[in-house]
Amino acid sequence: MDCGHLQFVKTDRPNSTGCEECLKMGDTWVHLRLCRTCGHVGCCDDSKNKHATKHFHGTKHPIITSLEPGETWSWCYVDQLGMELGR
Repeated sequence: MDCGHLQFVKTDRPNSTGCEECLKMGDTWVHLRLCRTCGHVGCCDDSKNKHATKHFHGTKHPIITSLEPGETWSWCYVDQLGMELGR
């Protein structure tokens, strides 16, 4: 199965160096995810706030990429599909 949402990949530049919402709240995160549509940086689902997934539900921006060192995977929330996009 191929991802049908690659047209939404617009950026590989993060808006911040940490989870945007957690930084505002003074909270912490486990791992960071980059929204490939707008550059939003959110925390992963292992983090208590799950801001990357909340960003998807609020915006419908479908694809994230891991911002963790050494990780190159991306994920489409809509298609529930992992992929390698590069950066």
